[in-house]
Amino acid sequence: MEAGVEYTIDELARAAGTTVRSLRVYHERGVLPSPEVRGRTGFYGPDHLNRVHTISRLLDRGIKLNGIRELLEAWDRGDDLGDILGVIDPDAAAGNAPLSEETIPATELAQRYGDIAHGLARVVGLGLYEPVDAATYRVADAPLVRVVDRLVGVGLPMGEVLGELEKLRADSERIARRAVELFHRTAWAAFQNSERSSADLAMLTEQLAATRAVAATTSAELVDRYVTMYLDGDTDLAEVLAGA
Repeated sequence: MEAGVEYTIDELARAAGTTVRSLRVYHERGVLPSPEVRGRTGFYGPDHLNRVHTISRLLDRGIKLNGIRELLEAWDRGDDLGDILGVIDPDAAAGNAPLSEETIPATELAQRYGDIAHGLARVVGLGLYEPVDAATYRVADAPLVRVVDRLVGVGLPMGEVLGELEKLRADSERIARRAVELFHRTAWAAFQNSERSSADLAMLTEQLAATRAVAATTSAELVDRYVTMYLDGDTDLAEVLAGA
């Protein structure tokens, strides 16, 4: 488990956008690994969060938990792609969403991420791709796929890129959760206790927009600022670039 990134079962449910009851069912059905138990409390890590996201997406595609268990077990064993895709019910998966222009054959996707441990499971868990049928995947998040392709295209190792994306996703979910919790305990609580007039509703709408800015624009600005600060403070890097 990655140091410093831990969730109790309640926190994992919130981070994954699901319920504690669903997580317990996933445990019972063998699709979610057990947590690390310390004392009387179980602690989950980023791998558990990614696994829950993967389960949710496969459920959305019409795949039953028994099929998901077989699929994830195959991924964990590193089985051949044909064996893995064989557990997907094409009739259930097909037709849930129309094919977009950004589709990719399963064999090509397997080749692209074949050198990465559990690569196919990881990119599905990250929401980059989702299965359409037994032979085809669709691009589910084109902007993130382009980011990955760009980083790999300039020479960064694919495994490192996916690992960092998994960490960034977990960090982003924590930022978003804090922003939403701030909105609920302040703006939303005040509106519920108000007369709910048009002026109160207008204020609530303005506060909601400001809350979104905290989680989006402000976060992006702060990350860019700190990246610049750390890079500017790297004297060895500065010397190399000065001689370029």
